[in-house]
Formats: sequence, C-alpha cells, structure tokens
Amino acid sequence: MTTLPLPVDLPEAAVNANAQVVLAKRYLMKGPDGSPLEDVRGLFWRVAAAIAAEEAKYGNSPFAPEDLARRFYDLMVGMRFLPNSPTLMNAGTPLGQLAACFVLPVGDSMEEIFDAVKFAALIHKSGGGTGFSFSRLRPKKARVGSTGGVASGPVSFMRIFNTATEQVKQGGTRRGANMGILRVDHPDILEFITCKERENELQNFNISVALTERFMQAVEKGEDYDLIDPRDKAVVGRQSAADVFSLLVRKAWESGDPGIVFIDRINRDNPTPALGEIESTNPCGEQPLLPYEACNLGSVNLAVFHDPAAPDGIDWAGLTETVHLAVRFLDNVIDASRYPLDQITDMVQANRKIGLGLMGFADLLYLLHIPYDSTEALKLAERIMDTIQGESKSASKALAAERGPFPAYPDSIFGKRNLGPYRNATTTTIAPTGTLSIIAGCSSGIEPLFALAFSRHVMDGEKLVEANVHFVNAMKEAGAYSDSLMEEVTRKGSIAHIGMLPDALREVFVTAMDIEPVWHLKMQAAFQKYTDNAVSKTVNLPNDATQDDIREIYRLAYELGCKGVTVYRDGCKAGQVLCTGDGATPAPAKTQSKVRMRPDIVLGFTQKVKTGLGDLYLTVNEIDGKPFEVFATIGKSGRSVTAKAEAIGRLVSLALRAGVEVSSIVGQLKGIGGENPVFQKKGLLLSIPDAVSWVLENRYLQGRKIQDDTGNLGHPQCPDCGGELVFEEGCHACKACGYTKCG
Repeated sequence: MTTLPLPVDLPEAAVNANAQVVLAKRYLMKGPDGSPLEDVRGLFWRVAAAIAAEEAKYGNSPFAPEDLARRFYDLMVGMRFLPNSPTLMNAGTPLGQLAACFVLPVGDSMEEIFDAVKFAALIHKSGGGTGFSFSRLRPKKARVGSTGGVASGPVSFMRIFNTATEQVKQGGTRRGANMGILRVDHPDILEFITCKERENELQNFNISVALTERFMQAVEKGEDYDLIDPRDKAVVGRQSAADVFSLLVRKAWESGDPGIVFIDRINRDNPTPALGEIESTNPCGEQPLLPYEACNLGSVNLAVFHDPAAPDGIDWAGLTETVHLAVRFLDNVIDASRYPLDQITDMVQANRKIGLGLMGFADLLYLLHIPYDSTEALKLAERIMDTIQGESKSASKALAAERGPFPAYPDSIFGKRNLGPYRNATTTTIAPTGTLSIIAGCSSGIEPLFALAFSRHVMDGEKLVEANVHFVNAMKEAGAYSDSLMEEVTRKGSIAHIGMLPDALREVFVTAMDIEPVWHLKMQAAFQKYTDNAVSKTVNLPNDATQDDIREIYRLAYELGCKGVTVYRDGCKAGQVLCTGDGATPAPAKTQSKVRMRPDIVLGFTQKVKTGLGDLYLTVNEIDGKPFEVFATIGKSGRSVTAKAEAIGRLVSLALRAGVEVSSIVGQLKGIGGENPVFQKKGLLLSIPDAVSWVLENRYLQGRKIQDDTGNLGHPQCPDCGGELVFEEGCHACKACGYTKCG
C-alpha cells in the first residue's frame, strides 16, 4: 500500500453529481461497516501514489515518485485519462489486483478443466473477467480412454463454468463475466451456436465463434468444410459452410448471440507467436490474449482535447502528452499489480501488454459539429487512432530505452522485423468504458450516444432529467431550446424525427439507432486500422432488420479488416434492453416465457382498497418475498364487475408466474380510467386495475421506476437502481448508476 500522504493542496476532482454517486458506490475504499474511508480526491491520490511508487524500481527514471504521483493525479482528476476499474478499485489496497482482462486455457482432461474452473473463480474474486477457448475439448460422444465412457462435449463443461461464476461475486460485489469461444471447425459447433437459445442459459457468458479464413472462403464459394477432432487434428466430418453461416446469422438475428471473431486475422497480429497461439479474448472481445495472459487497460477522454482555438478544433499536443504519460502509468500498473496466479504473473511480465484506448469520441464529434455517420468522421477517427497508436509506440520505445524491452521481445515479430525494442508487446486496445465514461462525464468508447436525454430516478420516485451538455448548448445557441422540447427528447431519446429543429442539428446530434448499421461497422474498421488488439463496438440494428442485413454486416466486417463483430437487433429477445428515454422499443420477435407451476402452499396478504365500484379485496400470494399470484374480489357489485375483477387477477397472476416484472405490470395498469373514480388518502383511484397497480406499486416498488412499456412486457431494469439498461460495447449498462453486466 502507498505511504505517500495526501497533500493538502491537491485540486478537487472534476466529477459531476452522477459520477460522485458511482464512485461512492463502487470505487471508494470502505470500512467493515460499509462506510467510506476516503473521498473522491483521496481515491485518485491513492491510485496515483501507488502507481507512481513503482518508479523507484528504476534508477534512471526522469521522475521522482512524488512528482510523478502529482502528474498521475492531475491526469485522472482532469478526466484526461482513466485506468480500468480494477486499478481504480484496488491500487494501494491489500488486494492489489489491477488488471481487467484474463484468458485461461482449458485442456482436454478432467484435471485441466477443473483447474480452469478454480483459476477462474480466483480471478473473478479479485475483480477480473475471464475468456476461454473450449476448442481443445474432445467432441460430444467421443471415447474417453481412461474410463471407456463417452465425452459430454464443450457445451456441457461450459455449464459448469457458468455455475461456478454464479457463486463467486466479483471483487465481493457482483458476478464475473466470461467469454466462451469455439472454433468453427470443431465437431460440436452447431450445439455451441445454439447453446444460449433457451432463456437464462449460460447467462454469465458471452459467446463467440472463431471463424477461420478457410471457412469464410468456403462460405463464399458455397462449399463444405472440414470438421477437425482437436485431439489428433483428424478430419472427422464435413459440414456445409453456408448452412453454418446461416445458422450463425439467424441466432444473432434472434438474440445477438453468438458474436464472431476472425481467429486467423487475430493470430497474424499476435506479437509473440513463439509463446503460443491466441485462442480466446476477454469477455467483451476487444482483447485477444494468450493462455494465462492478462492485460491492463486505460482510456483517454477525447472530449477534453477539444480546442476551439485550434485550426481543426483539437489539441493534438495535449493529446500526445497525455498518451505518453498514460503509457508510463499503464506500464507501472504491470509492476504494481498482484496477479492471482503465478502463471499469469510470468506471462504478464514476459509480454507486458497494455491497452490504451479512448472514450468521448461521440462528444468530440458533437463539439466539432461532425455527424457520426459521415466520411469526415471516419477520417477523423483514423487520424486520432493513428496518433494514439504512433505516440504510444514512441512512448513504449522510450520506456524500453529507460527500463529495457519486454523479456519476450527477442521471440516477437518486432525483433524479427528489426523494428526496434519496445517495452510492451501491445499498446492499444479500444475497450468498453461504460462506468469510466460516467465518471469522466463523457460518451462511452467510440460508441454514439444511445439517448440525448434520459430520466434518472432518485429518492422518493423523483425523476431527474439528464441531457448531453453539448446537445443542450447547441440547442440554446440555435434558439431551439425549450422545456417542452426537452421533455419530448427525453421521451424519444433522439431528435431524428422532430421536424421543427434545424437540419444541421438533426444531422450532427444522431444517436445509435439513428445511424445506419453500415456506418457503425465502418467506424469500427476505421479505429481497428490503427489498433494493436481489437475494438469494442456494437453494430446496432433496428427491429425490422433482416437476416440478410446481418449476413452483409458479417461479410463487410471480414472485408474491412475487423477482428470480430457484435450485432444487436433492437427488441430481438425477451429481456430486451431499453434504448430510448421512454422505453418505447418494438416488441420482441419471439418470447419464450415459461409459466411457473403453483406450489401446494403459498403465503401472502389481503388488502382492502376502496374503489368507485365497491371495496376491492386484493389477495397477493408471494414466493421468496416476490408476488406470485393475485386474486381480486369486489364486494357488493354485480356479476359483470366481479367477472372483470377476477379476469384482472388471473391475467396479472399469469404475467407474474411467467416472470414479468412487477414494474411492467404496474406500468400497464396504472392510470386506466373507469366510470367511478374515487379519492383515497394517497390520491385518486380511477378503476379496479388502477387500484391493483396502486397496491403492487406501494408494496413492491417503493419509489423504483415504473416501466411504462405499453405493448411490450418484460423489459429488464437495472437491478441496482431500477433505471433503464442499454446494450453497447458488448454489455448491458445503466447510464444512471453505472451498473454493467457483460455476459
């Protein structure tokens, strides 16, 4: 732990109120009773001092640790750069595990498989995510020599990994995330492609198929391709490439799973092929790694480098200075981190991979008045990433001269090509920045915004509207700002269809669903051109997108040089994430809700509610503290009213037993009018369904958000704050509180 005292003259961190909440909840060190042991300023000094302390190991450093700690502190509190979450959480603490990304091997023996399960649990406990390739495992029904039995195949073992993940909370707060990858030439590939089609199956996994160039050529030519037994590399079958590709497309169209990675392209860029073949990536797909390898990540906030006085509006000198300081920071993180396994420590020290990325790109485009879906934006993306890539390599070379190259350098492609020594085998990765971007007050990664404004629910059910500051400023400059217009923007999330606004505003201030899918892909390819590792990006599709649309995206991703691609069709499955301010997303293409059977005994309560048609006696039975069924009886009324009350109860019960959230049921029933409204102590009850919603809301929601998703039941909410979730960068994310779930 750091011993540098907190200087009294440190500037405060430039964080907004939302960032303060996220930092307090997830990042501040806490005592045994859960109360914070530091404030935001203390957090950033703890991290800066701990990482700068590593400088003392190198006698020829140009920085004293105390001076460098101040530089690192200024870098973070000025929101020019932030390291990945484990570094913010654990630097300068007894845990000391600072890396986010790990890949573990899964060998074809019971001992190796369960070693991987154990190692994954240790990584999840320390706050990291894990990637696995299951391609080494023998296929289903293959003979097991030691027992004479038959193998159960990769997918069955994935379920064991998933169950283990379910039991281990990441960093003591939430469950870890996994990536599962299988080569397209594995005999069990069809089972793998469909392994998540049942609801809640392998819910702690993202899955991707590793596509080979031979397979892609077979798809193009309409040919069959070989299925390979991983044990002896023998051809054990043939499969139609077109059929497998069509199944991939169909499953991605239905649910977003699986994604795809181009494994041959990834291995062509493997900087240390002598140490092994890259088989898998981290959970969000942007960090290909060797077995037992880890990578620590960080992101530059591009929005900070907008300079209206500069000829092109960008402070390139400031960006260059930040990149060099960030590379030194990330290289020090490698030395400061305590990895959970000796094998990981050895691999990390051998390759010293870092992944510097970015966030705030959409904000920068807004500030420069450049549409995201434009050639000008693509050119800017290439120039920015070319600069970050070039300067990060320059910084790595300078560190190599100062500290020595990474130990595996002689066996690397750099050594063979006489490119000069580097301190780090890789320097750039564009990773998800969901929570980091909330702390920095900027847009996520290279993604466009999901909504220009949204409602955040705070204490006692009060709604707080949060809008993109650059959008608000542009609206005011154009004389178009009004409270009523902002209410409409908050409902819709977008201004694409608000005709009263100037065309220039609607062209620049686009959101994810306003942009044609091909522009999402072109943007990913533009950044990939100058990125060592890969790029975290979601290609968002409208609900009416066809399977042919996804097929074309996959083809273009291959042609444009991407290392993988994730697509997400809006409303493509039950559990659809919300994409606009009011949650008005299209209905899912297919819902497979399973109605739970009623136990013999359930307990509950009965509440009497006065309505305009008589006293309503609402009985709510519960299982595990959650409503399971509802019986509505109305006193002193005719048979017609009694029948309607019974019908409402039965339908609400069916919805509850099918897994529909209480908030969605309340949203459907609340406010339905009737012929005899009546005043209650807490307000006006309009009808019997309105009375049912009033009971459920007061009993179970306690101020949490009501899902007003008319026509579409079952939208998920953030489990922490009840806010809306969006899907971007391979993860479900809450913009209100910073909750993320990858997998």
